This record gives sequence, C-alpha cells and structure tokens, in this order.
Amino acid sequence: RQKSWDMARQEQVLVLEPQQELKFRGPFTDVVTATLKLTNPTDRNVCFKVKTTAPRRYCVRPNSGIIDAGTSINVSVMLQPFEYDPNEKSKHKFMVQSILAPRDMTDMEGVWKEAKPEELMDSKLRCTFEMPLENDKTHESESIKPVSSSTSVKTEHSALPKSASASLDDGEVKKIMEECRQLQMEVQRLREENKQIREDDGVRKRKITPMAASHPNPLGSTAMTKDEGLSTRILALCLLFFVIGAIIGIIFHCWTSGSFTLLPETG
Repeated sequence: RQKSWDMARQEQVLVLEPQQELKFRGPFTDVVTATLKLTNPTDRNVCFKVKTTAPRRYCVRPNSGIIDAGTSINVSVMLQPFEYDPNEKSKHKFMVQSILAPRDMTDMEGVWKEAKPEELMDSKLRCTFEMPLENDKTHESESIKPVSSSTSVKTEHSALPKSASASLDDGEVKKIMEECRQLQMEVQRLREENKQIREDDGVRKRKITPMAASHPNPLGSTAMTKDEGLSTRILALCLLFFVIGAIIGIIFHCWTSGSFTLLPETG
C-alpha cells in the first residue's frame, strides 16, 4: 500500500542544488551555513517548504515560500554550534516539499491545508559534517592575510570620499555667512526701533507727568494703561532680541568649529 501511494505522487518539479547531500564544513564552534538552491523551471508558480528531522539543530531561511515560474531562490541552512565527534555519523535529513500553486491563489497556508497527497512533491537530502585537514587550515590562514590587507585598503579609500562629502563646500559657507549678515541687519534694525520707542516713551511720560499732577482726572488711568502697553511691547522686543542673538551664536559656533554635517540624500 505504501509503495502504491509513493508511485501515485508526482515527480519533483523543482531542481535542487545540491541534489542529495548538504555538506557542513567545520570547525563547528560557530554557526556553519550551507546553501540550498531551489530552481523552478516550469511555467507555474510553486509553493515550497523545507523540513528537517532535527529542527532544534538548524535554522532555515526562508523555510517556506513561493518560487515564481522560471526563477530560483537560495535557502540558507544554518547548523548551530555543537561538539563534533568524528566517530559519530550524522543521521540528520532534510526534505523539500512542494506543490503547484493554484493560478488564483490568495492564501498559501490554505493551499497546504487543502492539498491532496497525490499533489505533493518532495525531495530528501542527507547531511554530512566535515572537518578541514591541517593542510587546508594552513592554506586558508595564508590566503586570508592578503585578503584582509586588501580589505583594509579598500576601507581606507572608501572612507575618504565619505569624510570629504561630510565637510562644507564654499557655496554652503557663503550661504551661512549671508544668513548671518541678514540676521545682524535685522537685529540692528530692531535695536534702532527699540531706541526710538524708548525716546518716544520718555517724551510722552514727561508730557503726561505735569498734566497728571495739575489735572487729576480719569485721563490719568488711560495714560497708565498706555504705559503698561508700551512696557509689554518693549519686553517682547527684548525677548525677541535674545532669541535672535542665541540663534546667531549657535550658527556662528557651529560654522567655526566645523561641526556641520551633510544630511543623507532621501528619495
């Protein structure tokens, strides 16, 4: 009965690379990754799942998904660190299960739940662990040295344009200086207006004082109200001067200390 059921299954449409064996090369003191390439040569989209007999020992990304017609994907199989015993044979296995995706598919999980056994396709792979030989270790350590030095050289060269792009150019310096001059002119204008207001306020007070002393009447309260309004206006102008001065100080300090940095381009 089992044999007839297996014969009823469809042949796997996906092309696996490697086809039968996933090799993991030590040392196994850190995560070791093997790559499984799945190719869909058909004109239909194919749903797939990757399963294993040792789920606690591996991480698989992606472990399921859809492969469009005529495309392929790489599946990373990550073996977790463990104590390697050369006398122990690996019994771990992987299975790639697949099914043709319906043309009107909206829910992949629903496709798997409603799939009939004869619609499922699978391929099995075994896992092997290999430790590098001493000669291979020596060769790898020698080959790493020039690669690391070239990498450092590339890093230094790649850092140069980045630091250069972070500095201000002449156009930006001129623009900042022009804004500072405009702010200084605005402050000077406000100072002159404030001076004129104070002079006018002094003249007005000198005129109001004798009149209030010789003719006490309700107009005195009106004059006091005007004085209070002028004082409030002067206080607001002083606060405005303080804020503008602080902004100018911050801009000038940033420019002289060279702490301006270009923002990354967006969009």
